[in-house]
Amino acid sequence: MVTSPPAPSPIGIPKSRLRQLFAASVGNVVEWYDWYAYSFLAVYFSGQIFAETDNPLVPVLSAFAIFAVGFFMRPLGGLLVGAFADRFGRKAAMTFTIMLMGFGSLLLAVTPTYEAAGVLAPIILTLARLIQGLSVGGEFAAATTFLVESAPPGRRGLFSSFQYVSTTIGQLLASGLAALLALSLSETDMNSYGWRIAFVVGAVISLVGLWIRKGAEETSTVAADIKAGRAERPGLFDFLLHYPTKAALIVGITLAGTVAYYTWTTFLPTYAQQNVNFDKAESLTVSTISLVFFMVLQPLLGMLSDRVGRKPMLITFGLGFTILPVPLLGMLSNSFSSLLIIQCVGMVFLGCFTSISAAVNAELFPTRVRAAGAGFPYSLTVAIFGGTAPLIGTALKDADASGLFPWYMSALALISTLVYVFALKETKHLPLS
Repeated sequence: MVTSPPAPSPIGIPKSRLRQLFAASVGNVVEWYDWYAYSFLAVYFSGQIFAETDNPLVPVLSAFAIFAVGFFMRPLGGLLVGAFADRFGRKAAMTFTIMLMGFGSLLLAVTPTYEAAGVLAPIILTLARLIQGLSVGGEFAAATTFLVESAPPGRRGLFSSFQYVSTTIGQLLASGLAALLALSLSETDMNSYGWRIAFVVGAVISLVGLWIRKGAEETSTVAADIKAGRAERPGLFDFLLHYPTKAALIVGITLAGTVAYYTWTTFLPTYAQQNVNFDKAESLTVSTISLVFFMVLQPLLGMLSDRVGRKPMLITFGLGFTILPVPLLGMLSNSFSSLLIIQCVGMVFLGCFTSISAAVNAELFPTRVRAAGAGFPYSLTVAIFGGTAPLIGTALKDADASGLFPWYMSALALISTLVYVFALKETKHLPLS
């Protein structure tokens, strides 16, 4: 008589969904504070870490090149930490990622100057970003899966939105502290030591996030089933072998979203400084205000997606960023209101993507390979297109072709819009498999 293997245990219902939401979000705040502090402060520390040149854009280009290199560790983090989360649980993976991010931030804080250490300075900077890239890629794989699995029925869009609520809080802390330092210290002091303060703060709050995450409950019993011998351990690339179409679909879904996100929330202040001589301190202030607006939008749009579906939201985002980047960036001037309006208008459409990104990705894969399946193709796309957006924008400016950058964004948005319309099926009504 042939007996079928025992079925995996059902996913447990958390005792407190609010606690789950807070545990995932607070760690994510720490992760993204550390990640974005680099981009906001690159204009200050680039001249300290890299050799002096006649062209002032060269050190900034070098800093953004390392920013892009850090992104290329994210797919590795999504793959390795995602597979770890699928085998040993989401909570263990989230503990590892926040410890790794704190170490990377501390390393950035103590990076020597080029004058003191020569070529060793950019090498240490690169190593710190590689560590942080690995951590962020793993964080997305584990924490977003954890969030969506913690959600009650019919609320996965709402819970998913807290991925970018917490990401934006991290950005706000980084942007706000950078703005405060820029307003409080002279530019000479900012270039000398002011930028290091932000990374020291990041290392300290990583410990706080680690302590809070200890109270989280595991959302996947597959890890327990694997440990007890009731389920087979998934292979590193099982998600790709068994679900190649879904992995490719995540690439198409993410393509436009990641470029729009890193341009509108991170690079736009630098873009304004480079192209219309926008004041550095004022651009950081505008960024902080617009990020508050963006954060408030996330749960509202997440709840809307639980009503109308994921697909209409993504199509709205795709059409908006196919049409708007060229006229919006063409309107940019050195006035405070100009940059603020442009950022906020773009963020309304961008929120239709960010608020549901985690839910859409998680809903495509079964629990057994969900973290690696959602984490790796997403992080790979972010590395190739999102991480290089500031570098491409700066390089086009250096080549006197900055007007091509908004066309680049529109072209990628058109590709993703076609994916949303013709390849994506609605998933909001489907249970997590």
